Amino acid sequence: MERITGIGGLFFRARDPQGLGDWYFTHLGINPAAQDYDGPVWRQTAGITVFAPFQQQSDYFGSPDKNWAINFRVRDLERMVEQLRNAGIEVTIDPEVYPNGRFATLYDPEGNRIDLWQPDPAE
Repeated sequence: MERITGIGGLFFRARDPQGLGDWYFTHLGINPAAQDYDGPVWRQTAGITVFAPFQQQSDYFGSPDKNWAINFRVRDLERMVEQLRNAGIEVTIDPEVYPNGRFATLYDPEGNRIDLWQPDPAE
């Protein structure tokens, strides 16, 4: 059976697409989508990707009107959290260290949940 090789894009609605794209670039280093095929794109580092549907009633996403959350892998959770907090962004670090690594949570300017994940080096 053929299988997918990874996620080719994440597409979602935004009240202010340009502003939100700028926020993701400024704070997380993700290039906004190019307007043509010659523009820069975000190239991610190879690693684990979790694809997990949640129960409709889950409170994981924050507000009930939010239907998605994204989890970004990071090399150094402490440094990323410090960078975001220095920019005035509220970030909550999960105090538990899980077998697969450490996590922190923040929300983008439109209230979408973002998890940061520093995988365990053995992953």
